[in-house]
Amino acid sequence: MAIQWADYDLDFIRRRYDRIASLIIPFEWLLFMPTAFRRTAVERIGLTPGERVLEIGCGTGRNLPFLRDAVGPTGRVYGVDFSPGMLTRARGVVARNGWTNIQLTESDAADYRAPEPLDAVMFGLSYNTMPHHRAVLARALDLLRPGGRIVIMDAKLPPGIGGRLVLPFSIWLMKHTVLGNPHIRPWEHLAPLVDDFAMEEFLFGSYYVCRGVKRG
Repeated sequence: MAIQWADYDLDFIRRRYDRIASLIIPFEWLLFMPTAFRRTAVERIGLTPGERVLEIGCGTGRNLPFLRDAVGPTGRVYGVDFSPGMLTRARGVVARNGWTNIQLTESDAADYRAPEPLDAVMFGLSYNTMPHHRAVLARALDLLRPGGRIVIMDAKLPPGIGGRLVLPFSIWLMKHTVLGNPHIRPWEHLAPLVDDFAMEEFLFGSYYVCRGVKRG
């Protein structure tokens, strides 16, 4: 019997993310996210002080400290998320740290317009949650300056029999949390659109970072 996935509409996903905003850290533990995975993903962007970076699906702000450290006080970090519950927590992170160079926006990422050309865009554990991920990827590339970098970090099914064994549980869990469609393969979407494509896997292929450079 084939295991199917049905995408949910955006309003349903927004409501579900509002409900689980307080549970992001426990979900990271449950799903065995590597300890340094977020830091590593930001490092792969290759940010330098003074640059402008956007995180698509910034959620509760778990990646913001690493992004802000990378661009420094003279850079700018933009974040977009369509869940007000998630953004409330992200804005709390910004306020507690007194960061003045981070701007967070509540919006559908497909409609987001950055206030200036961007040096980098990052999908932070968000690409697989978006039914319209292809449209959002196209928008992300439009926002980048030529030569800008794009990174997608996320979880995936491990290769081989391990992936086949965990697929039923993955489908069940993701349908209840809307944390992402395990059938989507973002690296296949990104690779044909960028130069210098590269991909790394972590934890026996259960997590990955893929990246590329916008063509001039």
